[in-house]
Amino acid sequence: MIFTDDTVEAMRAAVHLVNSAEDPDTLETQEDFAAFLEAFPYTGRIDRDAAELAALRALRPRLRRMLLASRDEMVDGINHALSDVRFDAHVVRHDGADWHLHAVADDRPLPERILAETAMALLDIVRADEGSRLTVCADDDCQGVVLDLSRNRSRRYCSTACTNRNAVAAYRARQR
Repeated sequence: MIFTDDTVEAMRAAVHLVNSAEDPDTLETQEDFAAFLEAFPYTGRIDRDAAELAALRALRPRLRRMLLASRDEMVDGINHALSDVRFDAHVVRHDGADWHLHAVADDRPLPERILAETAMALLDIVRADEGSRLTVCADDDCQGVVLDLSRNRSRRYCSTACTNRNAVAAYRARQR
């Protein structure tokens, strides 16, 4: 594995959150929010209210800019994000995950913790010079973010739906 488990999970959550803004938006309702939290079980304070959902929705464009930035711009985004959070770093082990860093206190708002975790994960990506693992979906009709953690850097699509749609289109083109 190129990155530690906590970096991978933070990146997957950030990409999922960003891609939830693609049409159709999949983070509009409390049910959508509950599904996000089930897929990405954050520890600590989770209010599960309309204000928290609105704050997560508002965070998506910022995360998208950070994820798709050039290396130097990514560092600027990381620095800006880190200046916006109140640090209370501590090393924890929970829910089957080995020791890892929580940069902010568990009682801080969920969007702040997601921003901090994304910034810390992006720092690992910058330090490893692996920013090319974050791209835009190769589907012409999609702007989703792709997180490519494959060994051979072969992932081109943001989701199974985009992969399948393009595979079917390629198959049909070959049959003509």
